[in-house]
Amino acid sequence: MEYKKLIACHECDLLFRKPVLRGGQAARCSRCRASLKGAHGASVPLDRIGAITVAALITFCIAQAFPVIQLQTNGMTSEATLLGAVWALWTGHMRIVATMVLCSAILFPLIELLALLYVLVPLRLGKVVRHFNRMLRVVQFIRPWGMVEVFMLGVIITIVKMVSMARVVPGPGLFAFGALTLMLAYLGAFDPRMLWSTRDEISFDNLLGSAGPG
Repeated sequence: MEYKKLIACHECDLLFRKPVLRGGQAARCSRCRASLKGAHGASVPLDRIGAITVAALITFCIAQAFPVIQLQTNGMTSEATLLGAVWALWTGHMRIVATMVLCSAILFPLIELLALLYVLVPLRLGKVVRHFNRMLRVVQFIRPWGMVEVFMLGVIITIVKMVSMARVVPGPGLFAFGALTLMLAYLGAFDPRMLWSTRDEISFDNLLGSAGPG
């Protein structure tokens, strides 16, 4: 069909014929110079992105539920989870820091993963959800504020400093956060705007299917 050869700029809505891209090439709008996503040669690996998103969400839940580190000193044992650390900061009159940790290490990554799943699962089933564009904008807005890797760096520095004072035992949450950091890094390399082309193709196919023959 002719429409499958067209692509619209998502910044200014100018229509183009889909260019054929080869390795290292990029297409830009001639009017606003925005990058054109969904051009030929830029296929979207829905299965891979969806699987990693599901795995990241499961890993996220494990990281929140289990202790990150365990301290053992003088016969006493103390465990720390991320939520416990946020609560300790809040009750310790460091509420700004607690809010920043809560948002950057818990709330924003969770919103990004849920928004991606909300969009990806129906696309994989050949459907387009309501508020599709809004969800992609949420992902793009939230993504820079999720800083799980910064939290991991802070935990590693804390472990190094605490080794001389107590026996530090890494908990399951720490390994889960390490795996989550890698998966979020992979998802961070994926541009969600590429999903617009998949959405457009599915919308056109559904429109033609609903019209039917005659």
